[in-house]
Amino acid sequence: MLWLLGCQLVGEVLVEAFGLPVPGPVIGMVLLFLALQVTKPPEDARLLQTSDKLLRHLQLLFIPPGVGIVVYLGSVRDQALPIAGAMVVSWLAGLATVALLVVLLTRRGTAPEAES
Repeated sequence: MLWLLGCQLVGEVLVEAFGLPVPGPVIGMVLLFLALQVTKPPEDARLLQTSDKLLRHLQLLFIPPGVGIVVYLGSVRDQALPIAGAMVVSWLAGLATVALLVVLLTRRGTAPEAES
């Protein structure tokens, strides 16, 4: 848990120090990813065990945003069209990105074959 919180703290400090337009936890997640790529922890590492436990309860992390939407329901209702537009555009961007990656990986021959 210390690794997870430590990386988030470092991300928050970097965002505040440099005025980055990215949330601190996102920077922390990138730092954690880089640290895991460099150190290559074993399968029984405490960090991986803690991560698995957190992932089992991932649905609990959706409660605060849900409460925020209920609290600001009036504002959300007033801005429904821009919010819906942003959701559709972001969905299309994600879909296009995945499609592009599939095409690129298929051309390189690294995509796994579909099982029959």
